[in-house]
Amino acid sequence: MDTANRSAEGAPFILLGLTASPGQQRPLFMLFLVLYVAGILGNGLIVAAIRASPALHAPMYFLLAHLSFADLCFTSVTVPKMLANLLAHDRSISLAGCLTQMYFFFALGVTDSCLLAAMAYDRYVAIRHPLHYATRMSRAVCTALVGTAWLVSHVHSLLHILLMARLSFCASHQVPHFFCDHQPLLRLSCSDTHHIQLLIFTEGAAVVVTPFLLILASYGAIAAAVLRLPSASGRLRAVSTCGSHLAVVGLFYGTVIAVYFQPTSRYEAERGRVATVMYTVITPMLNPVIYSLRNRDVQGALRALFTRQRISAGDS
Repeated sequence: MDTANRSAEGAPFILLGLTASPGQQRPLFMLFLVLYVAGILGNGLIVAAIRASPALHAPMYFLLAHLSFADLCFTSVTVPKMLANLLAHDRSISLAGCLTQMYFFFALGVTDSCLLAAMAYDRYVAIRHPLHYATRMSRAVCTALVGTAWLVSHVHSLLHILLMARLSFCASHQVPHFFCDHQPLLRLSCSDTHHIQLLIFTEGAAVVVTPFLLILASYGAIAAAVLRLPSASGRLRAVSTCGSHLAVVGLFYGTVIAVYFQPTSRYEAERGRVATVMYTVITPMLNPVIYSLRNRDVQGALRALFTRQRISAGDS
């Protein structure tokens, strides 16, 4: 029996993916390929434009560049493997590969969460305390916020992976998901997982729920300031901008909380896959549109970037 358990533990995992229907695999491949390319191009262009334009060196754009870079990496952790598995017969992934994927997925997801909170705080200071904005959001403060986001996210991820690596998987190795996610793997484990679930509801809440509450509080204070604006058109424009930001934030945090902050025994694979698509594919693709491409300064920087590229190509 021990030999059989060790053999099972050393076996690779099989990612069952989004669907088992062969007729749906190619349409899903094309759909997610388009979404992935759109997200990569959108976030990549934002990073390039902010780095290239002297006009986009304000704190807001510094934070935005890091968010776009984190989103770019976040989608690349899971989507390429998902696309490959939609066309491949071999959907296996080793335990080491699985844990590596989980590590970067958790780290980049928490980085996103912290950066969204930092950006909400930046907007709060800009609107509620404009006279103190330069000191409260200095380059040193922004660097500290970004550095803390990356540090906290990697510590969080490392803690989870060290605990996951100690689990035994001696039952089925078929993962009902398109990547190695936390909940479906816990369902496959024959070890005691209560300590990991407790960690999710405590330390996990600190890096997900707390930033979400800070964002809501920041936008609540911003809304109160916006309602006092004398111009009706100004109020309408501000409400439209804040509303779109909150819609994407709500989609991101709402689906994350729905997937992870529930007992493993209540996890449903099909609903989990749909919710996961929302925060791994959809919100990283929407962030450039919501936070950047509607911004005149960013639009101008992108035009200047493409103009320089055409001039450089013509000179060469």
